[in-house]
Amino acid sequence: MRYSFAQLGISAFIAAVLGSSAAAQQSTVGRPGGRGGTVTTIQAGEACPEGTTEIRPRSCMAPELPPPSIVDYRPRSTLVTPTHLVRRAKFPAIDFHGHPEDLLVSSEGLAHLGTALDSLNVRMMVAADNLSGEPLRRVIANIRSSPQMKDRVRVLAGVDFRGVGPGWAARAVAQLDSDIAAGAVGVGEIPKSLGLTIRRADGTRLRIDDPALDPLWDECARLGIPVFIHTADPEQFFEPIDYDNERWLELALFPRRRYPPDRFPRFEELMTERDNLFRKHVRTTFVAAHMGWHANDLGRLGKMLDEMPNVYTEVGAVLYDIGRQPRSAHDFFVKYQGRIMFGKDSFQPEEYPYYWRVFETADEYFDYYRGYHAFWKLYGIALPDSVLKKVYFENALKLTNGLPQTGWPR
Repeated sequence: MRYSFAQLGISAFIAAVLGSSAAAQQSTVGRPGGRGGTVTTIQAGEACPEGTTEIRPRSCMAPELPPPSIVDYRPRSTLVTPTHLVRRAKFPAIDFHGHPEDLLVSSEGLAHLGTALDSLNVRMMVAADNLSGEPLRRVIANIRSSPQMKDRVRVLAGVDFRGVGPGWAARAVAQLDSDIAAGAVGVGEIPKSLGLTIRRADGTRLRIDDPALDPLWDECARLGIPVFIHTADPEQFFEPIDYDNERWLELALFPRRRYPPDRFPRFEELMTERDNLFRKHVRTTFVAAHMGWHANDLGRLGKMLDEMPNVYTEVGAVLYDIGRQPRSAHDFFVKYQGRIMFGKDSFQPEEYPYYWRVFETADEYFDYYRGYHAFWKLYGIALPDSVLKKVYFENALKLTNGLPQTGWPR
């Protein structure tokens, strides 16, 4: 079909050409090897209608076959690339975010824990099970009575934040002093319920930066012990549960991880309270669990570490964010190598090797261990040995005087 500028004018010419192009695209519908469905045209910036996907710029189409659900679609990758499975850490590690729970209350449990740690080259675990008082004393006594495990497990002291009001601070400080005297090496894991759900004695929400808690943090500074604190949950847990939320499946599986705005403070409100706490108590050493839930925004986490020299962090349960940005994560770990510690969180021995593989190799495009956390793949960040040593054990030793300081690699 031919057109001339004289016959149509420039505007009509452009419209005719675009119309011919669209007709040519639609003419492939139903051809062998071509598209088999109806094409829906959208405007620039628009999303495809529900049930369709973009097959060409601004052209959407529905699959001819019924699409699988998000839990059933498990494509097998055809990528062929070098694979380096790492069963044991290259250097002995300290798990600063341990939750061994019932394994610490019996000799049989401790033996089971030791066997599992040996298989992973985890030399020490710091138990962050929020124990205090008599339960903490019993666990520490059991550890000390084990010839094999007495130098392989240390325990953090818990804090009961219920009923904060007149007289609470004096009781909390006295209990902390007693727990440290009994053998606890720090405080934690301060639970996410601080800020989210715990109420003061008067019924109001207990803010993370509430001045009533100041004597406790000041006592931690006096004792020279780290405070391991978990604040909030991933930001996506506070967002609407829709198909734009990359944690949709997890929130659909676990309703208690949802934080609707009519019942809970917002993510940024909690982050502000946490940062106020860190800034106010500059003599207290804090360890922000889960990379502060900023592993998806390393620029923000780096700015926090720059501004707050009393803050460290650990990597528990955020490997899915570290491993999807290998170049940025590598550079971040190198830059802040003195501020990051290894921690795993949930004690599942078969999951530790995923951390070793991400940290120690340059492998590409491999699975994460929990599909509901991440539907994407991981990449190794290939940290140098000097950084691995700091992350695996040196930083924890520097921060925590109660850990055995001898017998580590140089």
